[in-house]
Amino acid sequence: MLRIENLTKTYGAQKAVDDLSLHIRPGEIYGFIGHNGAGKTTTLKSVVGILNFDKGEIYINGSSIKTNPVECKRLIAYIPDNPDLYDFMSGIKYLNFIADIYGVSPDERQEKIRKYADAFELTKDLAQPISSYSHGMKQKLAVISAWIHSPRLIIMDEPFVGLDPKAAFTLKEMMHELCDNGGAIFFSTHVLEVAEKLCDKIAIIKQGRLIKSGTMEEVRGDESLEEVFLELEAE
Repeated sequence: MLRIENLTKTYGAQKAVDDLSLHIRPGEIYGFIGHNGAGKTTTLKSVVGILNFDKGEIYINGSSIKTNPVECKRLIAYIPDNPDLYDFMSGIKYLNFIADIYGVSPDERQEKIRKYADAFELTKDLAQPISSYSHGMKQKLAVISAWIHSPRLIIMDEPFVGLDPKAAFTLKEMMHELCDNGGAIFFSTHVLEVAEKLCDKIAIIKQGRLIKSGTMEEVRGDESLEEVFLELEAE
């Protein structure tokens, strides 16, 4: 579903991502962890075509994000760590705007908006301007908009920040449902307990370089993910 090969991205003399390779298969929830400034967000923005990169290749379902960006973007959705939404729109206008971009039919969009807005208890707020939303409400709206066109791959940067426990549980259920239907999730998080319970595989990045990856059992062994992460960070 997602293949990152020898990704390298520099800012001046600084290598933000250094020769990173990862392979995320259909059905996998893949966690991406590292300290602030490790290169997680740069990697995610490169995957979704926001950032150009200096070396390497990124393939989404076999297509290159460099040479076939539109084809790739039809298959993905991206939720940044601080979603910038159109504050002058109401929630429902924003969701319809996203649905229009992806060519989602009226019947399908209505069904999905109803399903996910009810799940996040946001239905009664959809008529209100986004400018009146709290951070958590904006995060919920961003999640709904990401799911509205049935993407095959969802990229998320710290998706649980700002969500209350019930909303976080709903998002986890949505992630499992998408992967059970053959999709894939690649997301960064600082909440190691969430990653430990939720992810099929994990990758740990430090100073732009991949230092450990694999199934949760392969990465943590007999230790907790927190213990492994702290040990690798200290080395």
